Amino acid sequence: MPAYTIETTYTLPVFRHGTYVADTPEDACKAALGDDNWESLKKDYDSSGEIHVTGIWEGENTAHAGSPITIPSQFDESVQRRAHHFEILLGLLKILFHEVQAARPPSVGWLAKSAWAIARGEAILAYAPDPAEPADAPKPGHVLVRLQEERVRGAIAAVLDVDPSFKGLSPDAVSDEEIRSACESIVATIDLSDAVSNAEFRAAMAAVRATQLRLHPD
Repeated sequence: MPAYTIETTYTLPVFRHGTYVADTPEDACKAALGDDNWESLKKDYDSSGEIHVTGIWEGENTAHAGSPITIPSQFDESVQRRAHHFEILLGLLKILFHEVQAARPPSVGWLAKSAWAIARGEAILAYAPDPAEPADAPKPGHVLVRLQEERVRGAIAAVLDVDPSFKGLSPDAVSDEEIRSACESIVATIDLSDAVSNAEFRAAMAAVRATQLRLHPD
């Protein structure tokens, strides 16, 4: 049975108390961070971090001798795993934000990457290994209808033209916040289940006809 030399570590917080005269709390914080005098430091053993693995070498008493073995991810410090994963999640969020701004459905590749990122995040919370393979991506969805705030603003003028009960109001009097709130209210309360079911049925029929034509062209 092989032997391994394992280096384990825990983070020990070191702190100090200092008084700084400054105009604002922000200036005081900057002064504290720039202070190089640590003669009054104290160690906070009660707030020490978790024990984690920082090195593995094959053989007995072989620390820092030869090439180290890759540390399985579940034995890394969880706060570092979360910090590294934050960069991945931020990148995915930027992609999603740009896709939404452009009113484009997310690509299958983005969905696969997102599924893997979700699985990795859950593994980090469970102190489990990173997923070895990309997680199965959710099946693509399709936007049936989109409520555009700009089109709602365009409809406001038509409403004011034909409905005398709103006499005296101008389209410019309706704020963007009021339009957004109205859109959110409609989206939360309107029932389009019949329309969606009808569209799904029609899509199913179209797919079956396409399959029949592909398999039995004659």
